[in-house]
Amino acid sequence: MPGFEYGDYGEDVSIPNRRVLVTGATGLLGRAVYKEFQNSNWQAVGCGYSRARPRFLQCNLLDEDAIRAVIQDFQPHVIVHCAAERRPDVVERHTEAAVNLNVHATGTLAKEAAANPGMFLLYISTDYVFDGRNPPYGENDAPNPLNLYGKSKLEGEREVLRHCPGAAILRVPILYGEVEKVEESAVTVLWQRVEEGVTESCTLDHCQQRFPTFVNDVARVCQNMAERRMQDPSIRGIFHFSGKEQMTKFEIACAIAEAFNLPSNHLIPLTEQAAGAGAQRPQNAQLECSRLELLGLSTDPRPFKTAIRDSLWPFLYDKRWRQTVFH
Repeated sequence: MPGFEYGDYGEDVSIPNRRVLVTGATGLLGRAVYKEFQNSNWQAVGCGYSRARPRFLQCNLLDEDAIRAVIQDFQPHVIVHCAAERRPDVVERHTEAAVNLNVHATGTLAKEAAANPGMFLLYISTDYVFDGRNPPYGENDAPNPLNLYGKSKLEGEREVLRHCPGAAILRVPILYGEVEKVEESAVTVLWQRVEEGVTESCTLDHCQQRFPTFVNDVARVCQNMAERRMQDPSIRGIFHFSGKEQMTKFEIACAIAEAFNLPSNHLIPLTEQAAGAGAQRPQNAQLECSRLELLGLSTDPRPFKTAIRDSLWPFLYDKRWRQTVFH
């Protein structure tokens, strides 16, 4: 069938009534979501594209026939749509490709979910739909994205709600977790700045406020929402989830250094926005997350220093050999 190929996704006939499809399963968040559902006794299929085989299903999300065929063949009860171009500077440079993935592919998934009664689509969105001028932001506050990434994710949200009113949207902020390479997250990439301490100083933004969020916590929330939706069709619309520790990039790097007992005196806070710093980012897009909490669907975020140690320990200088084992 054009557009996709099946890999070995470990079908378990003993649990035929709990099926989840995870898009972007090769990515940072998608891997965590896939693992969380598998560990919770769901039959999970993860799809990716360039990095899919052999573990995951290879599917081009820009191919409508391929998406339709995967959904019709697997008949998931839940689709968690993690796949996205989430790097703001890349979206600015390659806008058409990003819009195709973030908007058009999302619209296709929404139409297919709506065409299958009872199928629950959970779309992962971003705090970058807000301009960051008047935090914190509730689920009903008016979006006003500053960059093309935020605009494309907002358009994705609108596609979801237009075509599949029973779907849910989960907005999350900057993510980190067990990375395959430190560049995979805007949080873990700061490890390189921490390590530079042995040779040179470096400046880091100390203006924009961030709420780094552990992907394992997001994955737990996704699984909580899916479980509840199996019994309660009112689980729909927009939800927010976020880590609770507010930090600038400078403070994140200092926290990483402290977590590993490394020096941080080479890190220099930059208190003015650097010229030519790429796509504009919101100053403080803090998410207000009470809807999830009131429904009992949230989870207590893991402390940053604990979770970042779990995420980055394979990249310690004397443990890099472990990357070949675990990654």
